Amino acid sequence: MTDWILNQLIWLPAILIGLTFHEYAHGQVADWLGDDTPYYQGRLTLNPLPHIDWVGFFMLLFFHFGWAKPVQVNPYNFKQTGVKRGMMLVSLAGPTMNFLIALTGMGIMRLAGIDPLGVSTPIGFLLWTLVYINIILGVFNLIPVPPLDGSKILAGLLPDSGAQIIYALEQYGFIILLILIVSGAFSGILVPLVETIFGLFYQVFF
Repeated sequence: MTDWILNQLIWLPAILIGLTFHEYAHGQVADWLGDDTPYYQGRLTLNPLPHIDWVGFFMLLFFHFGWAKPVQVNPYNFKQTGVKRGMMLVSLAGPTMNFLIALTGMGIMRLAGIDPLGVSTPIGFLLWTLVYINIILGVFNLIPVPPLDGSKILAGLLPDSGAQIIYALEQYGFIILLILIVSGAFSGILVPLVETIFGLFYQVFF
């Protein structure tokens, strides 16, 4: 029980930071593009509470797999970019923020003289977890399966006919995700990508 509590004390701050900044980035970019829906729903904040989906939070707490409360946007308010390109930019903002947090964490470790490949102190473990969790969140959300951000990014890059196919799959998104998770396909995709990006970030600073 003690080990579980200590693990949560290290793991939870990293995941809360990652999820909060991820959702804030979605809302902020939507606001910049002309949609004030996130503002009026109180999502343009770095306070974690408005971004927490409590079912997803407890899933994270006990199973290390969960979700935050998605930021709602009205893409028809994106006057300059249009619906498809605007949604692509809003969706891209979340994973980009996670990678920026990971790079920042790696930079702090470099300045503090902490080698990410050999952490042995509580602050070292906290920073390592911050880096690793945010890389996982960034990579996971870029997978082009609805409702993940990657599906909307892909839709923004495809012609309208291809984008419509992606949008049509959204009603089956949860089932597709469940199949990929249960089958282990996600692990086969995520682990190599996460390790590769971690290695690239390490080379930038060390």
